[in-house]
Amino acid sequence: MGQVEVRFVGSGDAFGSGGRFQTCIALRTSNDLFLVDCGASSLIAMRQQQIEPRDVSKILITHLHGDHFGGIPFFLLDAQLVSKRTAPLTLVGPPGLEERLMQAMEILFAGSSRVKPNFEIRFVELKPRTPTAVDEIEVTAFPAAHFSGAPSYSLRVEVEQKVFVYSGDTQWTDTLIEASDQADLFVCESYVYDQEVALHNTYSTIMQHRPHLTCKQIILTHMSEDVLSRADQVELPMAEDGLLLTL
Repeated sequence: MGQVEVRFVGSGDAFGSGGRFQTCIALRTSNDLFLVDCGASSLIAMRQQQIEPRDVSKILITHLHGDHFGGIPFFLLDAQLVSKRTAPLTLVGPPGLEERLMQAMEILFAGSSRVKPNFEIRFVELKPRTPTAVDEIEVTAFPAAHFSGAPSYSLRVEVEQKVFVYSGDTQWTDTLIEASDQADLFVCESYVYDQEVALHNTYSTIMQHRPHLTCKQIILTHMSEDVLSRADQVELPMAEDGLLLTL
């Protein structure tokens, strides 16, 4: 059983609140590096934090919003033109990921979706509550309460006998209790402090359900100015760009 490093490459929301990069979490083991979500600003954040894109073996996607998957077109172009990637890349996510990605590539860089890269791109489609082996990790998707034009998920990742869980974007649902059961780390969206906002979680709601969560550690992410400005009132740890944890 080895250590798993968790780095918050980007811990922000869609709007750059607090000057933070959009969602991107890098997990590194002794022989692997993969991402959970890849927001539009993720390649910039990776360069700033000296994370080599060529070393990333796979990208796991919670849902198809630009601040969570919109960095993949830039990542793929970098892989082809700058990083000179040759190793396969696996993209793991909800149904519709491949189609939406091709659409995004055509909008951002016309013709790019029709260029055959010098490396293999593999797509793995996640089904709810179905453990899926991807190389040496196991990923289980849980339904999230968040509209994105395709299924939105919370992801439970088991690697090196450690369990990492990310809520993705979601209003509170008791599914989060199930998804994070006994996890070593539960990364939970806390977009607003206590006001009700459709499709997103609130800090007050997380604290209300905290006694029912059995995870070993919780860290908040995807925070708007509403939460960041009240950090002195927040009892749980708050992620920030570049934060490194070891499981």
